[in-house]
Amino acid sequence: MILDPLAPGRTIQGPLLTELTALYASNRAFHRLSGDFPDPDDIRPEQVARALAGDLAVPGAEVLLARTGEGRLVGLAITLDRHPDPADPDPWIGLLMVHAGEQQRGYGRALAERVEDRLRARGHAAARLAVLDGNHAGLAFWTALGYEVLDQRVDRALGRPCAVLRKPLRTPRPAARIAVVDPEGSVLLFRYDNPEVGVHWALPGGGLEAGEGPREGAVRELAEETGWTDLTPGPLLCTWEHDFTRAGVPVRQYEHVYVTRGPRREPAGPGVAAAHAADSILTWRWWTRRELTEEREPVWPPGLGRMLDAWPPEGD
Repeated sequence: MILDPLAPGRTIQGPLLTELTALYASNRAFHRLSGDFPDPDDIRPEQVARALAGDLAVPGAEVLLARTGEGRLVGLAITLDRHPDPADPDPWIGLLMVHAGEQQRGYGRALAERVEDRLRARGHAAARLAVLDGNHAGLAFWTALGYEVLDQRVDRALGRPCAVLRKPLRTPRPAARIAVVDPEGSVLLFRYDNPEVGVHWALPGGGLEAGEGPREGAVRELAEETGWTDLTPGPLLCTWEHDFTRAGVPVRQYEHVYVTRGPRREPAGPGVAAAHAADSILTWRWWTRRELTEEREPVWPPGLGRMLDAWPPEGD
């Protein structure tokens, strides 16, 4: 998907205005609810041009056209750098609309993610938006993307009742971990305490450094957290992603998880204690497969015991 910003002050006419009118007119049900047009069943080009000119005239507003790689207009998003209320520090997504004939194809999610990327790149830590009461599909869409309802209020423009939602804009963080399996089949896990997700157990590992590959990062992290420098990553056990807060920053972590065999021993060596303190590692221990299935505190990645039961493949 390609985002094409509309320049402020630009006169919208010709083929572009025809495309935009078709986009707006395809969403009749939403416009019946919003009341933005006198007759939702007869939305006219001059009305669309006037509405977009008004949007672009707002300081800090941006209108983004969403096109496929072939150039087909499939959606539109309007954002504000900040709400008119000075007490609200977040940028807003004022409108996100996908052509009715293009819905259920992932364009809405892709457009929302690209809008979030733009806001994140500008240093924003969260985004807000409002969903009109009665727009049940819209509320389901945004909550599925991780937005949470903060408040119920009426909007400033027309006094329409709506729900206000907010989502932290998480920073992507690539990471790698190693499941070290001892001769008896047990695996080493660390117990962490995180301000967002709480207490959980995870494998040795962590975030990658700039220019570092997953295998290289897994080896470095294992050495820092255990003091072991004689192990190398075996096959890739899985990849997965999860959210948490690191050093006060909400992140979405993308992990490569490797598996290897190693002796049963204690983490030890210069710097290990400091590494554990810096990463909020509370303790560590070796876990049997049975213990993995019985533990009530979360174990990351989920299903670790099942994945280890399936490793190694036959013939290893």
